[in-house]
Amino acid sequence: MTNTNLEKGIPWRFGPDWPGQRCGAKTRKGTPCQRPAYKRNGRCSLHGGRSTGPKTEEGLARLTAARTTHGKYTKEKRAAAKRYAEQGRQMRAELAELEEWFVDHGHLDKKWRDRFK
Repeated sequence: MTNTNLEKGIPWRFGPDWPGQRCGAKTRKGTPCQRPAYKRNGRCSLHGGRSTGPKTEEGLARLTAARTTHGKYTKEKRAAAKRYAEQGRQMRAELAELEEWFVDHGHLDKKWRDRFK
């Protein structure tokens, strides 16, 4: 649209009363972006809504290098995270068994957790 159309009173499709979702990203001015957002990620095309990620071999290699630079996604770290998760599950199961034993033998009543809410 040109300025002449706006001067004639032709309304803008995404004007101030438009009920749809706005982008909301912080602009250079410091205000939230008012452009319409894509449904997939809630941002407009200027603020990352149109990005589909790297497609070339070089771009994919850069992405892989960026993800593994810090070591968070190495095989060793993932294996350690799985071990810790399994240990947590085992500890919670043991605690549940202990709780059941204490309730069965009268050391705790069934609603003992309600006292701590």
